Amino acid sequence: MVQSIIDIDENEDRILNIVKAKFGFKNKSQAVAMIARIYGESFLEPELRPEYLERLMKISQGKHIPFKDINDLRRQTRG
Repeated sequence: MVQSIIDIDENEDRILNIVKAKFGFKNKSQAVAMIARIYGESFLEPELRPEYLERLMKISQGKHIPFKDINDLRRQTRG
C-alpha cells in the first residue's frame, strides 16, 4: 500500500465525504480508491473482450485484396 499526502480544497473534501457516506466507507482513502477505480475504468484503455480478439485474428488471417483507390477496389470486388 502506498500512502500519499494530498492537498484538496473544501469542495473536493465535501465530495470525498459524500462518497464516503454514500458507500459506507470507513475513511476517505477508500473513497479516493473507488474514485480512482471508476476513473480508470471509464477513461483508460479497457481490455479487449476475448470474442473481439478472436474476431480480429480471423480477419487478419483472411484473404486480403490489394487496391490503389476505392474505384480499384470496387472493380475488383464486382468482378
